[in-house]
Formats: sequence, structure tokens, C-alpha cells
Amino acid sequence: MIFNTEQSWGAVAKALHWIMAILILTMFVLGWVAVTYPLSPTKLDLFIWHKSIGLSLLGLVCVRVIWRMVNTTPTPPAVVSPLEHTLARLGHATLYLLMILMPLSGYVINSTAGFGFRFFGWVRVPNLIPANKAWQDIAETVHFVLFIVFVAVIVIHIAAALRHHFVRNNNVLTRMLPSSSIPHEK
Repeated sequence: MIFNTEQSWGAVAKALHWIMAILILTMFVLGWVAVTYPLSPTKLDLFIWHKSIGLSLLGLVCVRVIWRMVNTTPTPPAVVSPLEHTLARLGHATLYLLMILMPLSGYVINSTAGFGFRFFGWVRVPNLIPANKAWQDIAETVHFVLFIVFVAVIVIHIAAALRHHFVRNNNVLTRMLPSSSIPHEK
């Protein structure tokens, strides 16, 4: 099923979720390795990949937001309290906000550093603003703080999904799994 239903997420929503999850994890690893790697052509290549995947994620999150706006959202299981539902909506909104702010703050870092950048080595990406060391330092701090917050929110997101599955025994987790169709509520 391509579209979402009242019971489950559709194939497009699931694909976007899992592709972005893998790419976000890749970004975390690439970013960390690139920052700690000694200055060399390899370090520069790591940053090119990090920046290119970051811009790809920014595009994917735009597609994901539009897809979510034009599709129904599965109804939470009956055992989910209004407070849990509100917290889940807040958590998802925070994840979407972070998926937008992380690549934008990275883009600002690149611009304020005055580096030329080609998307996957092909298309030149223009700088947003002129080079400025003070703004670069601020953007780097913002990017790092957003990274820490992003990791924390992702850990909470995963813990909540596992809690729903193993403690609450409902289908919140299984209906987002790639192999699931229309799961029954436990």
C-alpha cells in the first residue's frame, strides 16, 4: 500500500522514514569522523560527503513534510493516552524541526567559512552569506548543540517505540516497520 491508512503508514512514508534514519545515522558518523580526522584530502572528501548528504536530507525532509500533509496519519492505538499522544506529536515535530535546522546550520557553517562546495562533487552550491569567522564560530556551536539535542530526541523516539512494542504491547512500532502491511493491534 503506497498511501497511509487509519491503521498503518504507507510504503512511501515508511521508505522516507527508514532511508532518512539511515542517512541521519550516516551523517552523525561522517560528521564526527570528519571533524576528528587529521587535515588531509580524505578529511576534505569526508566533509564533501557530509555536506552533500546533509543537503539531500534537507530535500528529503521537504518531501516528507509534503507527503505527511497530503496523507492521513494513522490513528494511535486506543491504549495511548491523550498525554502520550501529545508527547508523541511534540517529539515528531521536534524531529522534523531538527531535520531542517541541522542541514541549514551546516550550510551556514560552510558559507561563513568561505568554502566553495560542489554537491557530490558535481554542482556548485552558492554560499548563503559572506565569509565571517565570528558567524562561523556561532554556526558551529549551534550545529553541535543541535547534534546533541538531535541524538537525545532520537534516543527518546527509539525508546518510546520499543516501550510501545515490548511494554505496552501495541502496534505503534510494527506499523512503521518496512515489512509490515496492516498490522493487528496486540
